[in-house]
Amino acid sequence: MNIHARTVVFITGAFVTHLGWDPWKDYFESKGFMCLAPPWPFKDGPPDVLRQRHPHDVELATLTLGEVIDHYAAIVQSLQERPIVIGHSLGGLITQVIVNRGLAAAGVAIHPVPPLGVIPYEFSFLRAGWKALGLFTSLRETYLMSFKDWQYAFVNGMPLAEQQRAYQANVIPESKTAARGGLTRVAKVDFDKPHAPLLLTSGSEDTIIPAHLNYRNFKRYAQNGSVTEYKEFAGRNHFVLGQPTWQEDADYILAWLARQR
Repeated sequence: MNIHARTVVFITGAFVTHLGWDPWKDYFESKGFMCLAPPWPFKDGPPDVLRQRHPHDVELATLTLGEVIDHYAAIVQSLQERPIVIGHSLGGLITQVIVNRGLAAAGVAIHPVPPLGVIPYEFSFLRAGWKALGLFTSLRETYLMSFKDWQYAFVNGMPLAEQQRAYQANVIPESKTAARGGLTRVAKVDFDKPHAPLLLTSGSEDTIIPAHLNYRNFKRYAQNGSVTEYKEFAGRNHFVLGQPTWQEDADYILAWLARQR
């Protein structure tokens, strides 16, 4: 399949603002792409404002993963061309679903949450992510990742001052309902179905979505003639979008897209 699309839709993951895509948008636009990075429903605001609503933002708390997926699918379908879809973390799962539905010209899943059927048994995933499910807590209250959990799940290996700056600039309340959706059929894809070119990337230092889990996600796709590729980057944690090396990752993705033309 030859990709001629010049539109990119960036999809953010859980726990963080969509504003983290801003440098990526600027960079891709400098390469001639038209870019969108829409927020999740009920997350369109500065992080400090969204944090002030925690934990009583019932609209966000009751948001389902299916609604988030349909929100982005509707944006993709509203465009004049099938776009390139690039998602991070839970946004990487949403990217895989959108590609599986045949709505994208190509997909890039950066350190993605795996679809249903790839069991995340890695200890670091369980340690980093289980609190977001909110077991034995009200689903009408949002979840806000603590700084301690942020240090382990996203910014491990970074200097303390950078960890703190990244927390203040990015972390927002989350829907435990949506997080639980990753364990349901709404997170399912047909791994055997032919699809548009799909690239999965991972990071050697990622704890919440370890590289081993991303590789198992990649291996589930059938070798049916569809382009499916995998790349592990050394030194990347889950804050990959904001690490100093982010432009190297973006350049790799741009080169990969160019090879599909």
